[in-house]
Amino acid sequence: MAAETSAAQSESFDDDTGFLERVQHHAFDYFWLEANPENGLIRDRSRSNSFCSIAAVGFGLTAMGIGIDHGWITRAEGRGRVLNTLKTFGEKPQGNTAEGVMGFNGWFYHFLDMNTGLRVWKCELSSIDTALLLAGVIYAREYFAGDEHEEARIRELADLLIRRVNWQWMQNGGPSLSMGWHPERGFIEKRWIGYNEGMILLLLGLGAGNGPLPPQVWKEWTNGYEWKTDYGQSFVHFAPLFGHQYSHCWIDFRGITDAFMRAKGIDYFENSRRATLAQRAYCIANPQQFKGYSEWVWGLTACDGPGRGMFKAYSARGAPPAENDDGTIAPTAVGASMPFAPEACLPTLRRMYDQFHPEIWTRYGFCDAFNLTADWWDTEVLGIDQGPILIMIENYRTGRVWKTFMKAAEIQRGLKAAGFKPTKG
Repeated sequence: MAAETSAAQSESFDDDTGFLERVQHHAFDYFWLEANPENGLIRDRSRSNSFCSIAAVGFGLTAMGIGIDHGWITRAEGRGRVLNTLKTFGEKPQGNTAEGVMGFNGWFYHFLDMNTGLRVWKCELSSIDTALLLAGVIYAREYFAGDEHEEARIRELADLLIRRVNWQWMQNGGPSLSMGWHPERGFIEKRWIGYNEGMILLLLGLGAGNGPLPPQVWKEWTNGYEWKTDYGQSFVHFAPLFGHQYSHCWIDFRGITDAFMRAKGIDYFENSRRATLAQRAYCIANPQQFKGYSEWVWGLTACDGPGRGMFKAYSARGAPPAENDDGTIAPTAVGASMPFAPEACLPTLRRMYDQFHPEIWTRYGFCDAFNLTADWWDTEVLGIDQGPILIMIENYRTGRVWKTFMKAAEIQRGLKAAGFKPTKG
């Protein structure tokens, strides 16, 4: 079903709490309504012919707990949807053939058919998207801790999926993990080294109970960091904001540091705060003179774009330094940074809503992107947008996703293996 924009007049909110509740509820609806309830698979984007994105499923599994906590669905409804999802990933075939499978060696293909659950598009067996899926699986296991038979079954299936991942295979004899694998041509040459959204992938591998990655992998990862100062902020750089957000959806990095961050005197949470503020400052400075960029119109990350003339289509946009910046703004870049810099993000979201409501607001909340220079407004919504918005606003408001996920033995082992220690007060 399409996420058509709403022509209705924007709603007035008595306070920020009411506004955030509405944003979250609409974002949750994406994962409830853009799913196949029979198998739990969730569309990559809000078009009827979209394939399933396994990353969207990971965000969606987490969304179920948030929906229960807010009373948008019952616990029975949420666990039923989660159980169907985990059954699908636990039971669909795995193998090294190019067709007729969902994954191989415990890893899963990036895109799946919404009905059959099998590989489409000749897409890659994706290491990062499998990690985002597993994050949702682990969250669901920790959230559904009750005595009911269905909740016990959720935990059993979650453990099966987590144990089944062959981490050494994806390492393929190298210093870190490959970004993926194709049955037609083998492993992707590029590896997870240097700062981006891959922290959660490596930490899950380091903490695996069955054949974990060696601690040296984390050292290789941090060897690729680029510490620079831009717009008055010193931090490990990655231009698109999603790289500073995705791992933080589940992992609470406040007050813990690895060797690299201890040497810099900050934690990864503060690093993401600085990245957010630096990007906002870049947009205020507006060196390329795009229409609308200001303290109220900013937010660069992976998103759709106009795709005509000088304007790119779907691209990983970011700054600083400028990367694929063509004037396209993504509300998820702001919403998913809410815990890091609420004093900047919350008023920006409210201003975007008030100023651009007829064009920007959909049945699932904020649309994917807009470009004032091109007079272009996206009519679609992506699961990997709405998930971070929903989860990070929840972490800002209650911290419940962090509290639940951080109970997982896998993540605690992974943080320890990577050398994380509490920051001394």
